[in-house]
Amino acid sequence: MHEVEWSLEQIELAGYDHFMAKEIFEQPESLANTLRGRIDTREGTVVLGGISDFMRDLCRAKRIIFTAQGTAWHAGLVGEYLFEDIAKIPCETEYASEFRYRNPLIEDGTVVIAVSQSGETIDTLEALREAKDKGAQALGIVNVVGSTIARESDAGVYLHCGPEIGVASTKAFVSQLAVLTMMAIALGRRRFLSKSDAHDLIRALADVPEQIRGVLEHSDEIRAMCEKYKDRENWLFLGRGYEYPIALEGALKLKEISYIHAEGMPAAEMKHGPIALITEGMPVVFLATRGDQYEKVVSNIEEVRSRGGCIIAVVSEGDGDIERLVDHTIAVPTVPEPLQTIINVIPLQLLAYHTAVLRGCPVDKPRNLAKSVTVE
Repeated sequence: MHEVEWSLEQIELAGYDHFMAKEIFEQPESLANTLRGRIDTREGTVVLGGISDFMRDLCRAKRIIFTAQGTAWHAGLVGEYLFEDIAKIPCETEYASEFRYRNPLIEDGTVVIAVSQSGETIDTLEALREAKDKGAQALGIVNVVGSTIARESDAGVYLHCGPEIGVASTKAFVSQLAVLTMMAIALGRRRFLSKSDAHDLIRALADVPEQIRGVLEHSDEIRAMCEKYKDRENWLFLGRGYEYPIALEGALKLKEISYIHAEGMPAAEMKHGPIALITEGMPVVFLATRGDQYEKVVSNIEEVRSRGGCIIAVVSEGDGDIERLVDHTIAVPTVPEPLQTIINVIPLQLLAYHTAVLRGCPVDKPRNLAKSVTVE
């Protein structure tokens, strides 16, 4: 038996029209709860009690496999970028449903990390069991305390972001990104990440909840923009590097709750076929904040613009250069590139939410979908 730790207020609408809206707007608090007690901005350290006894083994890992489904898979993909960039450990991200059935090669030194909001996702659970049977060390990143994945993992980290009622995951995804970032910093510090670089990342991470609060102030502006494009039935979401998984997540959110066909992909991949889809007035969403591949993204924007696409760009605050190339901009704070994903996904959540409401869709209970997929 486990006592439920959630309060009644956490599972009520509290004045919002939908649980999804409530969960989007409570992300500054839910993210702060995920970080609380785990980062020390003064000392520049990360402490994750759930995996503290396994850190030495993790540091020796030869390969890390993230396995998940849906939105959690996108978080795993961000985790792959984070762990390879910050901790310098080879990683790959696998759909749990594919991992289980293709006789995966699990060598000595392989760690499998299962990512799930509910901790009951059947494909992810079975992938975890398959990995354990083959000798991998199995970790879990879940939100629900006492869930099956939490119980069957060797160790893990809870999200502590509170209950998520809306079917389309928002705050759990952001907390998954935060947990993966903390894990990458903790591992990186024990491997090749300098103390000063770790300190800078931790201090920047501590500021993100308040920065998200500022991004949420763009909600009315985003809703007005959605009025113009709500009847468009085909969208593209494009990003590079860290922002590629966020493009995938933005497209998935729009599909899930507004029933619009949307594709997310690396911005450069557009030229290898999908550019043929771009017609006059087609909405194309770019993750175009400043980073290592900023100039490349600007080039991709120019290609879409020349073919008549309507461009919505998530850009860094103060970036006036890109405004002349796009139809709409949504400005977000500039943070270190490994943390930008946490902030950049917020406008895409709002875009999907407002579009779905304007189209009259049942936001919290989209057709054919369930909060936790417990059958194959």
